[in-house]
This record gives sequence, C-alpha cells and structure tokens, in this order.
Amino acid sequence: MTEPVPGRVRVTGPSRSRTATRPAGTREIDADTQLGAIYMRSLLRDQLRLAVRILVLLAATVGSLPLVFHLLPGLAEVRLLGVPLPWLLLGVLVHPWLIILGWAYVRRAERHERDFADLVADVER
Repeated sequence: MTEPVPGRVRVTGPSRSRTATRPAGTREIDADTQLGAIYMRSLLRDQLRLAVRILVLLAATVGSLPLVFHLLPGLAEVRLLGVPLPWLLLGVLVHPWLIILGWAYVRRAERHERDFADLVADVER
C-alpha cells in the first residue's frame, strides 16, 4: 500500500488585520513634544558621550605613537622579527585595535538604544 501524499500547506506571515499600536513614548517623540525632546536629548547625549570616550581612547593610543617615537628616537631602531617597530605598530597592530574599538562602540551604542527603547516602552505601562 502506498501512503497518501500530503496536501500543500500555505505559509503566511502574521495577521495584518490587527492595528499596530505604538508605545506612548514614541508618540511623544513623533509629536515633537517637550517629553519627546527630553527622550531624544538623553539618547543623543549618551551616544555623544560614548563617541567622545572612544575617540579619546583612540587618540591616546594610536595618536600618541608619533609623539612616543619622536621623544624616544632609539625606539624607531628596534626590530621585531626583522620588521621595524614603527611599521609593526602602525601598519599591523593598529588595524585590530580599530576593529576592537569599533566593535566596542557598536555594542555599547546598541545597548544605549535598547535601554532607550525600554525607557520609551515603560511610559506606555
């Protein structure tokens, strides 16, 4: 005996007949009220603080390398694996450091945005 072939199944997305409700906080932002402006200022202030911290860290590490090599000229003569230290630092090791800083920035910026979304959603409750 052969088993019956199952019929086709139609796969659809979620029902669109429901009206989408927006959190009250986003309505405040969209309506450009004082409360919405306070919400946006707090997010922008947090994001700016984060960007400045990352920029200061980048300037303190990568930006100070030319000054270090200027103040300690003998350091420029040091070779590791046959490669001059300035080339190694500026040509090789800076790139992973930039990736790490970028990853840290994105991770923290997304955390700020999640916290902001939670704050806005709490207004509705």
